[in-house]
Amino acid sequence: MFNLPESTKINKVLPKNSFHKYASACQKKALTDKVEKIIWEHKLARETINLEGGEIEEIQIFNIQLKEKNSVEDILKLIDRSIPYHIIHVLSFNQWHRISISKKHIHPTNEDLAVIDWTFTTEWTKGEVPELNFTLKKSLDYIVVDICFQISGKEKNSEQSIETLIEKEQQLKYLNTQIEKLQSEITKCKQFNKKVELNLNLNELIELKENLNKTK
Repeated sequence: MFNLPESTKINKVLPKNSFHKYASACQKKALTDKVEKIIWEHKLARETINLEGGEIEEIQIFNIQLKEKNSVEDILKLIDRSIPYHIIHVLSFNQWHRISISKKHIHPTNEDLAVIDWTFTTEWTKGEVPELNFTLKKSLDYIVVDICFQISGKEKNSEQSIETLIEKEQQLKYLNTQIEKLQSEITKCKQFNKKVELNLNLNELIELKENLNKTK
C-alpha cells in the first residue's frame, strides 16, 4: 500500500476486542456491527525507514475493512485515543475508500492515552485507494505534517505550520456550521424583511469562507 518500502510491512490482523479496554458499550457495539477487520499494514519508525522523530516516534497505517459504507468517527476516535502513535486509517468498503489521520499528542497525565487535536479526512472515493505521496526524509514529524496537508487538500509552503492549518480548518468548520444554520432558517422563514436580513448575513459568511480559502 502506498508503495512503501518492504521493511515497513506488518500485515497483521488486530483483534477488535483489543480496543475494548478503552471502549464504551456503544463503541464496543459499533466495532462489532460496523467493522469487518482491522489490518495493521505498515509501521514507519526508526527501525523500518531509518528516520527519527521529535514529538512523533512511530506512524502506523491501518486498513479498516467495514461491513457498510457508513460513519465510523466514533471508532476512529477510540483507536486514536487508545494508541499513542499517529495512525493513518484507510477505510475500505467494497470498492469505496476514505483516508483519515488525526494530529494528536500524549495525554499529560496518562502516557498510554492520546489527545486528538484535529482529524483530517478525505471524501469517499470509488476505485483505487486515494494516493498519498510519502516523502521519507527529514523526520517522522515532517511526514505526518506533510500527510495532514495532503489529506486536507491544502497546499503547504515553508511558512505554514500544522497549528496554522488546524486553526484554519476549525474556522472553516465553524463557518460551514453557521452557513448551514442560516440556510435552514431562510428556508423556514416566512417574513420577507427577516428573510432579506438573513440572506445578507449568509452572504457575509460565504464571503468570509471564500476569503479564508484563498489565504495560504
